Amino acid sequence: MFSLQTDADLSRANTLGLAARAGLLCVLHDPARLPELLAHPQLAGLPRRVLGGGSNLVMGRELPGVTIKLENRGRRLLDEQDDAVLLAVAGGENWHELVLWTLAQGWPGLENLALIPGSVGAAPIQNIGAYGLELKDRFHHLIARSLDDGSQRRFDLAQCRFGYRDSVFKHEEAGRWLIEEVVLQLPKRWQPKLDYGDLRARLGTAEPTAQAVAEAVMAVRRSKLPDPAVLGNAGSFFHNPVVSAEEHARLHVLFPDLIAYPLPDGRFKLAAGWLIERAGWKGRRLGPVGMYSEQALVLVNHGGADANDVARLAEAVTADVLARFGVRLTPEPVWW
Repeated sequence: MFSLQTDADLSRANTLGLAARAGLLCVLHDPARLPELLAHPQLAGLPRRVLGGGSNLVMGRELPGVTIKLENRGRRLLDEQDDAVLLAVAGGENWHELVLWTLAQGWPGLENLALIPGSVGAAPIQNIGAYGLELKDRFHHLIARSLDDGSQRRFDLAQCRFGYRDSVFKHEEAGRWLIEEVVLQLPKRWQPKLDYGDLRARLGTAEPTAQAVAEAVMAVRRSKLPDPAVLGNAGSFFHNPVVSAEEHARLHVLFPDLIAYPLPDGRFKLAAGWLIERAGWKGRRLGPVGMYSEQALVLVNHGGADANDVARLAEAVTADVLARFGVRLTPEPVWW
């Protein structure tokens, strides 16, 4: 079923805690009723958007049209193959709770993605990733519904065109679909992914269990990211920029302590947090917003901010990093 609410307060529906209101809000528990909702007279001609956990959004003060909050639930074993298990998960499920549930069932594979905020349905849009693992590495397919007429469509791995924090749902398919179910493929022959020094340092040299990896990931994330319930934030605010080998060599000569990670294609991924900190923005405020004192990559709301405040800070940080390093930062969240 669904309900409609006019002039709805969304300040608690985005983890940045920005002042925002929806002209019309629909809480949808059953995606099968989406065609009925879209045919509702109040929605005629209005723009439509889907709200998940609100963890990767910069919301404007006034959101015209209808905002659909997906609240469907369900997690089940879809199929068991020789080398993997396939899990079907409702888009309205909480991502972190899903990770904990898979570990409790004895199905490892998502532990590096523990404590990432947001809903399962939003995860493919961003191709969420952390500590050497991305959603695409565990993705099989998804089921989505058109925001035009509510019809269903299946998107396979290739059709999603996943990239670094990117997918087809941020380009030509942006704003056209409600993702009602995601099917994940978890390997039976599991090997831990411990490519990052922070994880190795916490786990030591012993071969860890998947649960131990998850606990290490959660500890590292908690040490770097504030709790949104205490200090509003959207996690890492900027993409880690990717530069050519030549550009990396130039920067390394100028900044020998530059943090960068080589990529298979010969390019390098730079640590945006390091760039922002060296540009002098760690812990610095601009009005009610600032870059977090414990992790320069995280933009935080100290209270009372709106999207304009976020935009001003993002532009200032981007300009300073560009002037100092010649590298342009790109915000990670979606802007409404």
